[in-house]
Amino acid sequence: MLAAQRKARILEEVGQKGAIRISEIAEAMNVSEVTIRRDVEALAAQGLVNKVHGGVTANSLSSTVEPPFATNSMREQNAKNAIASEALKLVKPGMAVALMGGSSVYALALKLREVPHLTIVTNSVPISDLYSQEVRGDQTVVLTGGFRTPTDSLVGKITSEVFSRFNLDLVFMGTHGMHGDFGFSSPNLMEAETNRDVIQRAAQFVVLADHTKWGARGFTSFASLEDADVVITTDGISQAALKTLRSRVKDVRVATL
Repeated sequence: MLAAQRKARILEEVGQKGAIRISEIAEAMNVSEVTIRRDVEALAAQGLVNKVHGGVTANSLSSTVEPPFATNSMREQNAKNAIASEALKLVKPGMAVALMGGSSVYALALKLREVPHLTIVTNSVPISDLYSQEVRGDQTVVLTGGFRTPTDSLVGKITSEVFSRFNLDLVFMGTHGMHGDFGFSSPNLMEAETNRDVIQRAAQFVVLADHTKWGARGFTSFASLEDADVVITTDGISQAALKTLRSRVKDVRVATL
């Protein structure tokens, strides 16, 4: 198991349980406790978890911390792929589409390579790199400028200025958290401001958020539940949460894992 996979597993376990012993996670992954301690130390240095004697706990400041793209992309991968397949149904040839940063939207970007005659505007460096590997004459990809976040997204006034020049059919956006009162949120204040500006440029605002995002709140909200035209989540979401979403969002789609 690669280091990035181990770290993603640690983050997932801590996120679900709040705390976990080093010995427990080492046994579950069939690696040494020394290896897990190194992984935990690396995650703690990034501010993603708290290292305690014999274990690891959730970081109380997690609402302001962004996991790096490489770490985030390893988490809930099946859910991301299922959401991307559902989101793909919204895209038609000839559309102008905004793909914002984050691993859920990246999963969709992988599938959109097969859709002809698209104009894609993105603030995601990994998505831009993906399309640069196989340049096609029938697809136009525009990468914005801006300040780079830990999730390899470009944000800020320059980013917003670039997006202001376009009329977009769809904007696909991930979220750090999805909450009944707090709406959709981000740990990054500048990213949230950029998201608000981009939402105004699109005919449809689509949120990609697996079931683990429900109930979480980032540092700052960038949209209410009602602002979303479509929310695509996964079938692990509770019935109570699904009821709330469907009462406040016009189109809620549940991807099956």
